[in-house]
Amino acid sequence: MEWILIAVLAVVLVGGAAYLAAGRRRTAATALADARAEAQRWYERLGGQLSTLPSGAAEEVAVRQALSDASERYNAAGSQLAGATTPRQFELARETALEGLQYIRAARVALGLDPGPDLPPLAAARAAGELTKERTVDVDGHRYAAGPHPGAATPYFYPGGVLGGRRVPRGWYSEPWWRTALIGGAWGVGSILLFDALFDSAWGDPGYAASDLGDGYEVTGDEMADEFAGDPGYDGGGDLGGGDFGGDFGGGDF
Repeated sequence: MEWILIAVLAVVLVGGAAYLAAGRRRTAATALADARAEAQRWYERLGGQLSTLPSGAAEEVAVRQALSDASERYNAAGSQLAGATTPRQFELARETALEGLQYIRAARVALGLDPGPDLPPLAAARAAGELTKERTVDVDGHRYAAGPHPGAATPYFYPGGVLGGRRVPRGWYSEPWWRTALIGGAWGVGSILLFDALFDSAWGDPGYAASDLGDGYEVTGDEMADEFAGDPGYDGGGDLGGGDFGGDFGGGDF
């Protein structure tokens, strides 16, 4: 009788373990399918937006820059989707597609069109802040401009994010000076000087709520992980208009 009870108990335990394991597999499969569908949805929306902008839209410099960046994100998101096998990888593809849609919105704004409905916030941009006023600084004899709106002096859009441990606010800039950090994950000396000049309140009103950026604009390891969790699959440069932003900023020695 004792052996029968032991056998029954063993069967119950094995069956329970198998049921729990099957439940975990179903949950994991559902999470993976949901993440894939969410990433695919935003990727397809980005592709549709790229194909429906007015013909000849890229004649404006600001529009051309934004569309170039949007196209890069579209290609990168496609590559990420093709290679994704985990929910986290699909989340990264979704983030790339959303970033591309931010550039589409920027292009529409530059064209004077309705930007469309709001998008989910980018993970890396949540604490980066947003430019609220025009700002011009001179660094090593070269002038840089930034502001909340596109213009002849500020044709380069950046959606906001964490680069090389520093938060860069969303806005329009005269040059894509963040490219070095976006590619290499670290700032050059010249980029740091420019960053401080544009965003440090010691140089004057930086044109955004500095409290949004935290003390010293430094970023924690977790925030860095959100930005550099994987290879984004693009160089972030867009159409650089012939400028060399690997270290030479407009003739200044950086």
